[in-house]
Amino acid sequence: MTFTLHPILQKMQTLYQLPRTRERFEAYLLMLQGKQKTDMILPIAGYNPMGADHILSKINELQDFDAEQIIQEELENINTNINSKKDQSIQVVLNLADDIGGAWTDRYTTDFSSKFEIQAFVKRNFCAPYFWTSETYTKQLIIQRTREYAYRTLHVIEKGKPTTLKDHIQQEIYVQIHSNNTFQISEDNFSEIKKYYIQNADSDEYNLIFNFFYGDEASESLAYKIYGTEKDAGWNYVRFIAQDSAF
Repeated sequence: MTFTLHPILQKMQTLYQLPRTRERFEAYLLMLQGKQKTDMILPIAGYNPMGADHILSKINELQDFDAEQIIQEELENINTNINSKKDQSIQVVLNLADDIGGAWTDRYTTDFSSKFEIQAFVKRNFCAPYFWTSETYTKQLIIQRTREYAYRTLHVIEKGKPTTLKDHIQQEIYVQIHSNNTFQISEDNFSEIKKYYIQNADSDEYNLIFNFFYGDEASESLAYKIYGTEKDAGWNYVRFIAQDSAF
């Protein structure tokens, strides 16, 4: 099994230079679905095809930073460490989601979907690392994001789509450990989120799982039920477990 970069930024530069009309939207659909429009041929759903000029500016920034070359080099490192005999090639396509302007993309739900609802990509041998227009790009960020999405893809290939809260937690522990992410997180202040997890580990309720990771602030913004959870509490809990885990 190998990961292979499918360069997309130059094509997206050309797309966003088109006027914000039906012509641009149709050009985007052609890239996404091809002429027949019967299936997804490129995983570019993270892009807002009708986005404003700041998206093109961020694409230019990624190009100037040589982001795809960094991704390619990191994929080569990942490929040397994959312990799989499957004859499978995964195309990696950078996605840039707009969390600054317009209503196309909600940061929280899009982030959740990009990490936990990727079976459609995996089925088509795609991996789509998500970056955000609000971010400041660094080499380390690009490397870390590439690792995380590659190992999420591997986990879904091996274990399938996460269903319960426990499944979601196990996926992300795997991702953190195999991405070689290091955190120094104290056990302090985890008693409540740990209790939340123990009580609801077998739940498959979307709103509850979403709230576990993103907290009440995100849930309230979407009119979801709240559970008394702090912002990003679940993500911090995953990192806490991962730092000492032999998963």
